[in-house]
Amino acid sequence: MTTPAVRKILARLKKSYPHPACALIHQNPFELVVATVLSAQCTDKRVNMVTPELFRAYPTPKAMAAAALPDLERLIQSIGFFRAKAKNLQGLAQTLERDFHGQVPRTLDELIRLPGVGRKTANVVLGVAFGIATGVVVDTHVRRISKRLGLTTSDNVEVIERDLMRELPRQEWIDFSHRIILHGRAICIARKPKCLECPLLSLCPRVGLPPLQPTSPGSR
Repeated sequence: MTTPAVRKILARLKKSYPHPACALIHQNPFELVVATVLSAQCTDKRVNMVTPELFRAYPTPKAMAAAALPDLERLIQSIGFFRAKAKNLQGLAQTLERDFHGQVPRTLDELIRLPGVGRKTANVVLGVAFGIATGVVVDTHVRRISKRLGLTTSDNVEVIERDLMRELPRQEWIDFSHRIILHGRAICIARKPKCLECPLLSLCPRVGLPPLQPTSPGSR
């Protein structure tokens, strides 16, 4: 059951960020899953600089599946771990063609069969492309701010996701992550948060307090 404090957090986030959206530029589910794979340990801004040329060259899973690996590497070489990611993109496209008739699947279990796709990426794709809430996306912003707000005491992303799924109404799972990411970029910046500008200031139990002690994954 959602607590009054969590309802206030959700209401203020909604007021501050009424129209949250994924920052990765894409036109269809295939482009989204590719962009999300590329975004691991890389900024969305950098991914958005690379993907237009990549999608012009390989607009479909069939085209990308047939791509030569060196050509894929060249197109994404400005992105970190580009060799491993190029291999994943090639394998992802080949798996889509072989097992899913060239279509991005709509279940978590099927998505995580794709090379380079873990639970976080699958949650992004399902939520953004299909509006299916299977979990809560936990990136660096969500991890940091959820802990600051007292929604979790863990540093483990799996535990954090479980905590958030318990604390938040299911209909908020998708937009909550987008709003927290926007908030983390604009206000609750990791190194120098703008606390006096924060709409959540009066709800933030961590202001002026020492950091929370992490819990172990098995403590819940």
